Amino acid sequence: MDPLLLGSVVGTVTIFVLFSGISVAIGLLLVSASFLLAFDGLRSLELIPEVLFGKLDSFALLSIPMFIIMGASIASTRAGADLYEALERWLTRIPGGLVISNLGACALFAAMSGSSPATCAAIGKMGIPEMRKRGYPEEIATGSIAAGGTLGILIPPSITMIVYGIATETSIGRLFLAGVVPGFLLVGLFMAWSIYATWTSGGRTGTSRLTYTWRERFEIMPRVLPFVAIILGVLYAMYGGVATPSETAAVGALLCLVMAMIIYKLTRPSAIWAVLRDSTKESVMILFIIAAAGVFSYMLSSLFITQSIAAWISDLEVNRWVLMGAINLFLIVSGFFLPPVAVILMTAPILLPVITGAGFDPIWFAVVLTINMEIGLISPPVGLNLYVINGIAPDISLRTILLGSLPFVACMLLAIGLLCLFPGLATWLPNFVMGPAL
Repeated sequence: MDPLLLGSVVGTVTIFVLFSGISVAIGLLLVSASFLLAFDGLRSLELIPEVLFGKLDSFALLSIPMFIIMGASIASTRAGADLYEALERWLTRIPGGLVISNLGACALFAAMSGSSPATCAAIGKMGIPEMRKRGYPEEIATGSIAAGGTLGILIPPSITMIVYGIATETSIGRLFLAGVVPGFLLVGLFMAWSIYATWTSGGRTGTSRLTYTWRERFEIMPRVLPFVAIILGVLYAMYGGVATPSETAAVGALLCLVMAMIIYKLTRPSAIWAVLRDSTKESVMILFIIAAAGVFSYMLSSLFITQSIAAWISDLEVNRWVLMGAINLFLIVSGFFLPPVAVILMTAPILLPVITGAGFDPIWFAVVLTINMEIGLISPPVGLNLYVINGIAPDISLRTILLGSLPFVACMLLAIGLLCLFPGLATWLPNFVMGPAL
């Protein structure tokens, strides 16, 4: 069979299998084994265990469970509520300050936890009732939290960036740095839209009638600053040449766990066990997907599907920006139905030679890809953040939450457009800190 036709068959079958509700990892393994058996014979299956475990034989993968423990330690405490309250005390008298507080808290908590649903739950439980009470439109109250929660996969340390780095053999340090400026850009766009929409909604600006003394503003800072200091320390250790990303992640995980025990009295064995148990479950899930995606990539390469698709795209006589537009559309649609980790691991082996052949920087592309995945997190039918927000505020319809998130999708698309116009937004900081890529 022609490799391109075979590739379309593989893609169709994979979509149907994953839509059946089966585990992503199991689904990829079933599809890979079936096509290898059908086209390469029984002996091809002998290599699956070697490929499966070989994909996990990487020291860099250690950073994934460590960063997950780091996030779980924070998510299991009142750190999100304290972070929200600290920003609210400092910004509450600014018109529209509460929505700025929520988005700022989302950005910081997402960076610390690395979990989009955890960010929505932690900040949303406090922020949504307060914004509604102070006259913010329901669309702004819910949409800002849903969008703010997505920032965790872009602002470092990011599990998604680690997965992309492993899948494409790209420097994780450069990827982390590449997400900093675009992350702040997205936060700024989210804040600008939220304030504009609040002012033009005909309602109140959300300015609080409460006043806080300077003592009240400063007294909460000791509960927040240690965690922010850990994030800055992790980044310094990584880029200051003190430790590798995996070593830094291990130290950060230990420090976050210790801080949670000291500041929030997370000392009960059952509470510590819950953090380690949940972290292990999420780590195993991600690592299993990575291993299964490795087998899937091996199948595509063994049947010459990857090479044929890359050659076919390279032979297309189209402008490279038209090609990038098509790739973005493909990624957005994929993100509607699949989690970011699965999309990256399935598409990176195919797309990397295509984008490098077209002259695009793989570090820059990682940021573009990640923002596309953020869009999927707040878009139906699988938009996880929408359902988390609906669980927090069940009296607000899912339609209202979706309408509130759509302007933030537009902000993300605008950010992608700005990155296309000014690639240095993603590449300047890595090149400045670590030198030009070889």
